[in-house]
Amino acid sequence: MRVVLAEDLFLLRDGLVRMLEAFDFEIAAAVESGPELARALAELQPDVAVVDVRLPPSHTDEGLQCALAARRARPGLPVLVLSQHVEQLYARELLADGTGGVGYLLKDRVFDAAQFVDAVRRVAAGGTAMDPQVIQQLLSRRSTDQPLGALTPREREVLELMAQGRSNAAIASQLIVTERAIAKHTSNIFGKLGLPVSDDDNRRVLAVLAYLDQGR
Repeated sequence: MRVVLAEDLFLLRDGLVRMLEAFDFEIAAAVESGPELARALAELQPDVAVVDVRLPPSHTDEGLQCALAARRARPGLPVLVLSQHVEQLYARELLADGTGGVGYLLKDRVFDAAQFVDAVRRVAAGGTAMDPQVIQQLLSRRSTDQPLGALTPREREVLELMAQGRSNAAIASQLIVTERAIAKHTSNIFGKLGLPVSDDDNRRVLAVLAYLDQGR
């Protein structure tokens, strides 16, 4: 699996390269600026991009904007964005096109190799990998809104794990219940949120996230 990596801090960039290579990823390019990232994504056509939000020369959201531009040029390009802090706007921009293959992790997650690599693979496969802190903020911000407020505590737990990109089987394992019970919870969640039930876990997660982050 070919990866384009963009991170301006040399030590972190080098560490990410070594970590990904240890898990059999091929590093197509490891760059440190927005212009370099734009060229690499256009020329190398990677399987997935791992991108720091803030890159030179602007040190604002240049990495994110380069990734979004690349996704417009190549719809569905898998992008995993790394950020120092939770910014709901970044999550909203990533999810806006509804095509999947997106992730947003805090940099703290990088230090858990298994969790980080799992996120890269999930995004590369067209799934989602949203940081739990992002999901918590989205849920908290709209916890009193209807119909989100109609969810039971267990349904909210399931919704949070769905939003992270977990399958029904993975949710059942984490909550120590049967997969059939999770299927029932997810059906209830979709009914209460007014969302159509789908067998496609990735698209249903995107739909839920988009609903939660409408900014109402």
